[in-house]
Amino acid sequence: MDYWNSTAETMPRERLESWQWRRLRDALDHARRSSPFWAGRIPDGITSLADYGARMPLLHKADLLRAEEQAPPYGTWPSLDPSTGVRHHQTSGTSGNPPVRTFDTERDWVWCVDTFCTALYANGVRPHHKGMVCFGYGLLAGFWGMHYALERMGCTVFPSGGLDSRTRVRLLVEQRIEVLGLTPSYAMRLIETAREMGVDLAREANVNVILAGAEPRSDFTTRTIEEAFGARVFNAAGTTEFGGVFMFECPSRRNACHINEQSCYDEVLHPETGQPVGYGEEGVRVTTGLSREGVQLFRHWTEDIVVRRPHTECGCGRTWDFYDGGILRRVDDMRKIRGVSVTPVMIEDVVRSFDEVNEFQSSIRTVRGLDTVHVRVDAGELPAEAADALCGRVAEEFKREIGIRPVVELAPAGSLPRSQWKAARLHDERVLTPHG
Repeated sequence: MDYWNSTAETMPRERLESWQWRRLRDALDHARRSSPFWAGRIPDGITSLADYGARMPLLHKADLLRAEEQAPPYGTWPSLDPSTGVRHHQTSGTSGNPPVRTFDTERDWVWCVDTFCTALYANGVRPHHKGMVCFGYGLLAGFWGMHYALERMGCTVFPSGGLDSRTRVRLLVEQRIEVLGLTPSYAMRLIETAREMGVDLAREANVNVILAGAEPRSDFTTRTIEEAFGARVFNAAGTTEFGGVFMFECPSRRNACHINEQSCYDEVLHPETGQPVGYGEEGVRVTTGLSREGVQLFRHWTEDIVVRRPHTECGCGRTWDFYDGGILRRVDDMRKIRGVSVTPVMIEDVVRSFDEVNEFQSSIRTVRGLDTVHVRVDAGELPAEAADALCGRVAEEFKREIGIRPVVELAPAGSLPRSQWKAARLHDERVLTPHG
């Protein structure tokens, strides 16, 4: 087995945990001295990782937003002067909250890119490969790190930020590009575009590694993407607050996403009690950054639901534990509808199982006092009779798999947005829809 950093990735656990504690201790000292925000939150005399977990308060997104309000634009939590930053990034604000804003120093950006290199190398990317990253190259941190990681690894990068989907499909075919970075929803858009162009991606293109991140995806969507491209889809995740990739999928075990324990110290806590849960139990991922200096992060309650498993259950030789299935869902993704728990991925799994569906959107509305799921599907130029039949079949399958019957409507061909970034799959409109 080959690794990007064999020393870090295969370090014995006892030595790794000792190293994490030393890095954490230094990070806490730096934050206490340099950040007004952290100086008021870090307890004195923390003596170990266990002591840190017991005494250091949890950090929520609302805490960061309040800090930003007190001292815009970055707030009181940076540990270095913002003038040391060479890059600015911010969250998307898709949750309805203002964005969290961060900056990277030159050193922090080098570290961020290295976390992407670790993931890409594990996924089989090598210096001779060609790579294309499909996103808008805006303020979102997103795939910026992947672009620069491909460069650092010696790959040829095709920056496609200003290109439309048809041009991207042509590039994939003409340039024999092997590595593709994009969101799962945009991968589905490229598949749809290639089909319209009469291009068989699996036969005519040369993609073999797809890094699909930034949003949840169902197993069905993964299989659809892999079959269409003839490539392996890998999961990876990072956040603006953390500043890099904190987990990446291992080729040795499907859905085993190793935690980058060189860069973060992660805990998994019960969503209601806040107490640690054991291996194999669902809990909320709470993360601490060990490498970033400009904007530090301690015990961040991420809202991500995960199941952690020991590294010994993966045969790759890494000593980093892994999340089984990656991010399973978000705490705030789960919706109760007439007593039934529903998530966006559950809906996607049903709707995407119909080949005629090109795109979809779903919402929850209250009509005459009854909560109902509404699903709009884009089935292209399907004849009216066939479209009506499709809506009925989607509703039946939804009822069979999830337990409630939705309202399924046909959307005009091409009318639903195809996002290069996070696709908003489930809109909860109950607070906005009047009864009556």
